Amino acid sequence: MPEDGIVFDLQRFSLHDGPGIRTVIFFKGCPLCCQWCQNPEGLEPRPEISFSKEKCLGCQECQKVCPVRAIVFEGTKRIDRQVCDRCGKCVEVCYAEALRIVGKSYTPAELLEEAMTDMPFFVSSGGGITLSGGEPTCQADFLTSFLPLCKEKELHIALETCGCFVYEELEPLLSCVDLILYDIKAIDPVLHQKLTGRSNKTILENLGKLLKKDECAVQVRVPLIPTLTATDENLKAILVFLKEHNITEVSLLPYHKMGESKLEGIDSPLRPLNLARMSEQDLMNISALFRNAGIKALTY
Repeated sequence: MPEDGIVFDLQRFSLHDGPGIRTVIFFKGCPLCCQWCQNPEGLEPRPEISFSKEKCLGCQECQKVCPVRAIVFEGTKRIDRQVCDRCGKCVEVCYAEALRIVGKSYTPAELLEEAMTDMPFFVSSGGGITLSGGEPTCQADFLTSFLPLCKEKELHIALETCGCFVYEELEPLLSCVDLILYDIKAIDPVLHQKLTGRSNKTILENLGKLLKKDECAVQVRVPLIPTLTATDENLKAILVFLKEHNITEVSLLPYHKMGESKLEGIDSPLRPLNLARMSEQDLMNISALFRNAGIKALTY
């Protein structure tokens, strides 16, 4: 039997994750731990329980049904993560939806059925499905079953990736993928280790291998995080790398704080960065830096 996939969100009518109108499927699990992660609920590979203190009514029904006594009422804390076995019984009785399970299992056929409900929008706009996360390649076994089903329906498939994967696991799937959205965060290995918790050696090597293949297009993206990745030194190093690999177009992704609002509700190793949003002038200056080097810079 095909392995089930663990998905924590489906975002419909997306316009910035590939061509046309898209349905973005967010898979659980990621090998990196980027300090600015937009989807921290995607880092943990297993389903987990999140808590929203704003929604909690304080009825204590969750505490009554917890079989391992993991529910606590201590200030804003509600779950003892060291004890919780993620059974979900607390979620079932939380009428205010302050507790919810992040991560749902799908068979390949079930997930395809979910995506196919948006088929009229894909056809009219030239859109399709984008696999995101987390890191979708962490569930390569599931993709091995899921992607051929998508191609049978002639769906356009885009894959967002941090690049930290086993290339031999992804290579057989490339014939089912139309576009790879590939993040480059830092060139210096020490800086990359500091920012993400992992070396970039495999990431840069995998990009080089993909650029030599003809199965699918590759779009390089650079997250612009003030004081972290959006520094003169790092951006110039990225420019040199792009030129060396004959990459003539890049997508620039300005930092935003969306992920930080999710941190309190889950058991995350991350903490808010409290960085200011990048100004329009700074974004224009960085775009000009790439353009002046002969690289087309797309911004969103």
